[in-house]
Amino acid sequence: MNPTGIEILATVLFGLAVVHTFLVKKFEELSHKYPKGSMQENTLHFLGEVEAVFGMWAAVLVVGMIAMKGSHFAIDYLENTNFTEAGFVFVIMAMAGTRPVIKLAEEVIIKISRVLPFGEKKSFFISALIFGPLLGSFITEPAAMTVTALILQKNFYSRPGMSQKFKYATLGLLFVNVSIGGTLSHFAAPPVLMVAGKWGWGMSHMIGVFGYKAAISVIIGTIIIAGMFSKELLGEFDLREERKTKMHPSWWVTLTHLVFLALVVMTAHHMVVFMGIFLFFLGFTEVTKEFQDRVKLKESLLVGFFLGGLVVLGGLQAWWLKPILSSLGDIPLFLGSTALTGITDNAALTYLGSLVELSDSQKYFLVAGAVTGGGLTVIANAPNPAGFGILKENFGKDGISPLGLLKSALLPTILALICFQFLPSF
Repeated sequence: MNPTGIEILATVLFGLAVVHTFLVKKFEELSHKYPKGSMQENTLHFLGEVEAVFGMWAAVLVVGMIAMKGSHFAIDYLENTNFTEAGFVFVIMAMAGTRPVIKLAEEVIIKISRVLPFGEKKSFFISALIFGPLLGSFITEPAAMTVTALILQKNFYSRPGMSQKFKYATLGLLFVNVSIGGTLSHFAAPPVLMVAGKWGWGMSHMIGVFGYKAAISVIIGTIIIAGMFSKELLGEFDLREERKTKMHPSWWVTLTHLVFLALVVMTAHHMVVFMGIFLFFLGFTEVTKEFQDRVKLKESLLVGFFLGGLVVLGGLQAWWLKPILSSLGDIPLFLGSTALTGITDNAALTYLGSLVELSDSQKYFLVAGAVTGGGLTVIANAPNPAGFGILKENFGKDGISPLGLLKSALLPTILALICFQFLPSF
């Protein structure tokens, strides 16, 4: 298959976007050398945003299209590109990251921890790292990462006596559990969302084929890590109270949020509808602002921008990807997608896979590998930068080491590989 000039340009830019993801930390460091608020500082800070990378390079592609083929060609390409998934992720992140939803998730984790028989401190740790990530299947993975990381930061990382080794083990477990924990549904994990509509995967398929295997891996991995650091999980433990700058959300406010979330999920394939619902939701948050924190529009827009850029660039990659994926057997594809996820976002990998014809087993192993490898690096899964940002200050002046994260994520990653390979599908 001979690629066109536009396809070659898109592939080069896609490669540059992947390289750019490894340089975001350098851009962020450079931004601090300039006066705050200056053009240089703002530009470098934007270049240092992981979520903005693919959107920026997609804009370069559009400019290249205009230069090579004219504006009509570029407009036709964009109008025939489906941005529904990117819009859905933006809306669901903004809605699920609100105070009523996060407080509800936190209360669920706390109540479950009180019935576990492992001692108060260990029970809370186990509850947070099992049920926090699994809740991501319903409140979305970014929201699950946010609430679980905040709970861990408040009740473990900020307390004296937590060893560096335990911090990394917890971080790696958190990232892997969130990545696989969103597979109980078809709308919560970005790598699943990118293919579920095209491949006809619904809730029952996800639970029987992916979700229950992920839940078993999450439970086993968490219990193993808790056992390895059992000495650090002994002793007195009391939940830390947060500063009460807002009123605790009333039951009717939380219920209304859940209704809005359900409506958006039900209309996930109709952007005009769920965007309209979102506008009503924003009006509701303004009316009930005494129960609300700031709606995270910027953070949600950045992730939507990332996925939108990915769709623009990824739509022109089939010319080289099809022969590679078609030539791989199930196990090489499984292991290869797990490894590749570590150097590029797992949603990017599954989206590219959706562009070519795959057998049912190839579809399974592509997605299973993508979610399994989602904890290996900060850029491997879209919610990881949220957890990274919350917890990085607790790792000393050098912050979180990429190699330290990789090592700590290996054990739960291997457990997930085993579960997805050997457990049967229903």
